[in-house]
Amino acid sequence: MDKRQIEQIVASVVGQTGEKRITLEQAKFLMERVEERAKEIGVKAVVAVFDSGANPVAVHCMEDAFLASYDIAFQKAYTAVALKMSTIQLKGLSQPGGALYGIQNTNQGRIVIFGGGEPLVHNGRVLGGLGVSGGTEEQDTALAEYGKQIAKEAFSWQ
Repeated sequence: MDKRQIEQIVASVVGQTGEKRITLEQAKFLMERVEERAKEIGVKAVVAVFDSGANPVAVHCMEDAFLASYDIAFQKAYTAVALKMSTIQLKGLSQPGGALYGIQNTNQGRIVIFGGGEPLVHNGRVLGGLGVSGGTEEQDTALAEYGKQIAKEAFSWQ
């Protein structure tokens, strides 16, 4: 077998796995919708979209967003993928006496335990995560939940 034949076989096998991926185009679409909603409610947000391996696909910073919001949105998206749950759900579990108390001290401090991070799920599989930061916890949570709903409705998950 030559190199070309091997590449074709590998491409065929990988293509048959049916693994869904968040594309850059989908990430951009999602970030634009979240930004539109953020403008409506007066929030200057940073929006991060991660893939299923907790790697960034895209990060969007609205003009004049807080500098700190970049890292916070980034880590919210990471947390949503890494733990396969929303960061607002994790908040309740990580309080003193909770089942995951202290979890924010793991993963080199990358775990966020307040709202604004949502996993992006299709057929029960986490395909990525969305992190939003720039407003209050309630605003960030609402924007992330909105983005999750937009993804669910708009994407065929190619």
